[in-house]
Amino acid sequence: MAKKKQTFECQSCGYTSGKWMGKCPSCGEWDSFVEVNEKVVSNPLTNSISKVIAIDDIKEDEIEKFSSGNEEFDLVLGGGIVPGSLVLIGGSPGVGKSTLMLKIASNINKKVLYVAGEESPGQIKLRANRLKSHNKKLFLYPEIILENIISEIKKEYELIIIDSIQTIYSNNITSAPGSVSQVRETTFELMRLAKELRIPIFIVGHITKEGSIAGPRILEHMVDTVLYFEGDASKELRILRGFKNRFGSTSEIGIFEMTKTGIESAQNRTFFSKKPQIGSAITVIMEGTRPIVIEVQALVAESYGNPKRSTTGYENNRLNMILALLEKKLNLPFNQYDVFVNITGGIKINEPAGDLAVIAAILSSFRDREISKETVFIGEVSLVGDIRDVVSLDIRLKEAKSMGFSKAIVPSKPIENYFKTYVVTEVEKLIDWM
Repeated sequence: MAKKKQTFECQSCGYTSGKWMGKCPSCGEWDSFVEVNEKVVSNPLTNSISKVIAIDDIKEDEIEKFSSGNEEFDLVLGGGIVPGSLVLIGGSPGVGKSTLMLKIASNINKKVLYVAGEESPGQIKLRANRLKSHNKKLFLYPEIILENIISEIKKEYELIIIDSIQTIYSNNITSAPGSVSQVRETTFELMRLAKELRIPIFIVGHITKEGSIAGPRILEHMVDTVLYFEGDASKELRILRGFKNRFGSTSEIGIFEMTKTGIESAQNRTFFSKKPQIGSAITVIMEGTRPIVIEVQALVAESYGNPKRSTTGYENNRLNMILALLEKKLNLPFNQYDVFVNITGGIKINEPAGDLAVIAAILSSFRDREISKETVFIGEVSLVGDIRDVVSLDIRLKEAKSMGFSKAIVPSKPIENYFKTYVVTEVEKLIDWM
């Protein structure tokens, strides 16, 4: 009798080996190898042969999207849900992934199957009552065996939610649920089913301590859309970001708020205070096509040792660059002061257009002088000390006007005259204005 071949797989990266190893040569993890026994399953499509087609002879697919019932969610998806799409939603524990998906499932006037691999139907019912999510077309299925789930999905459902992919396992693979091989196998079968039946499938995934979705990296390549639900579980604000989208832009974000009745859209929420305060400046950032008015706060305090630099929502290296620039150009002794910068509301600035507001807030705190809350600061600061143009300046100023602002410090004149604008091209001139 032939000896059975053993295969060991790393549960961190999916590297396979014919023998057990203490340390994975691919990712460097220790004690991550487990023995797997993958059954060979015949594929009926292996005998089919595809034909070569000239690109000019191919007809474009008509993508008909339907609304999820939530404008913020539709915005991140690229306009709505695409039939036959496979969407992966990741996020840290307690951020509200299951709550968001249950809310979406109750909003859609379609037959929805909610596969619950982590919670009992009674627990989900309690959450549904709290969310006031009563939809007669929503069906719960407490199951973790992939083959049973596939059989149920084929019973004419219009939307599928898998919560979560790490709890589902296939009988064709002997490894435990959540392992690399199980996640890879279940995701592939769900992808094939979504394309075959033209049913949109949403997959909820856990994230690792490094912030990436648990499982093999190929998981994110297999799906059509990857969304990350961000936010501190102790705070109300939640941000939904798109990191991959085959049907739309990845630069859009959805803003949500965790309330007593669950996840709600927070598109009208403001992230600034109109009260004049020392060390506070207002700017307008762009998240995709959406302008957001935010408040930048800074605190400059005398240091009693090594000066500290700390940021929340702003890149720490960029703060160090700005402080070095202010020391050189304005001869300000920030090497003797602690500097702290905070972006209010839990928003993160991922573009340089907020540099001018950061400088204004720092100078306001350093000089102990208030800044008028009728003014917004928009501009990128370079290492040589000049203030450079930013994209979509007119869109930013239009949003600032709608929020009640009447003045703006900008690097160039806008196309339209929304309100009073003061052009500042160098950092030294900002001091004169303040």
